[in-house]
Amino acid sequence: MTLLLTEADVRELLSMRVALDAVEESLVLQGKGEVSVEPRRRMKLPDQGLLHYMAACDRAHGYFGMKIYTSVRGAVRFVVPLYRSSTGEMAALIEADALGQIRTGAASGVATKYLANADARNAGIIGTGYQARTQLEAVAAVRPLERVRAYGRSPERRAQFCREMTARIGVEVTSANSCEEAVRGADIVTTATTGLQIVLEGAWLSPGTHVNAIGANFAQKRELDDDAVRCADLIAVDSIEQAKMEAGDLIQAFSVDASRWGTVQELGSILAGRAPGRTRASQITLFKSNGIASWDLAVAARVYELALERGIRQQIPLWEPAASKEG
Repeated sequence: MTLLLTEADVRELLSMRVALDAVEESLVLQGKGEVSVEPRRRMKLPDQGLLHYMAACDRAHGYFGMKIYTSVRGAVRFVVPLYRSSTGEMAALIEADALGQIRTGAASGVATKYLANADARNAGIIGTGYQARTQLEAVAAVRPLERVRAYGRSPERRAQFCREMTARIGVEVTSANSCEEAVRGADIVTTATTGLQIVLEGAWLSPGTHVNAIGANFAQKRELDDDAVRCADLIAVDSIEQAKMEAGDLIQAFSVDASRWGTVQELGSILAGRAPGRTRASQITLFKSNGIASWDLAVAARVYELALERGIRQQIPLWEPAASKEG
């Protein structure tokens, strides 16, 4: 039988701490070659809709699976089918909107843990939507923040974000009047926007800053200007293969010199000790996140295992043999 886990189940079972641990372990395994990742593909649907699909295999834990989602007329619907590699059985079918938000935040948290300076205390965030919430929550989980400034285009949404996140992370989040105001003097900067406009300029970054750029995962989109990419002493991505397809910030900044891809490291390689991380406090570090299926797989597996521990038993009878009929 296949376990069915709804959005409500995921929100009940999945904490940021669980997601941080799962994503960190997954990245280490990826760096060691024990997790395989297939980049996201997108299929155009009628009426400007898209079908997105991405896959991963975790040989260490015996799971493989996909994230599949549609984006049609502004509605996005996510699902993760989780399989056991030993049998090919679908262990669980998981609604994955909250799962995706939390795992994306967790990945930036892991990047911040390994790449930001240990004494980083001030954060700035550009973007005040649903994804920005888990971004800031994850950063606050790995660094004892003292000051946070947030900027979003809507004053009303920005004020609501500041209220909600102050309560959630226990640190006062104040409203900035511009992107530049949010960034100036910040030790950790996060960009989490959906638009096509550049929101972060390299001239605003101080030595030692760590940047998490998570908003642009289409080649034609970008959040960072060329200077912000150029001044980064270390650039890490989740998957170089996927970054070359989707990381508009890097694709556009590297367009005149493709050899610059040779300086980019995968975050998993850094965690596994196979590539250097930050080596000086003055370095500017950049994590360009696109989101990879291995994070969905790792978090989905944890959610599934927690569901079994807590006795959640809503099941779907897939591939079950039909009961024999009595004559």
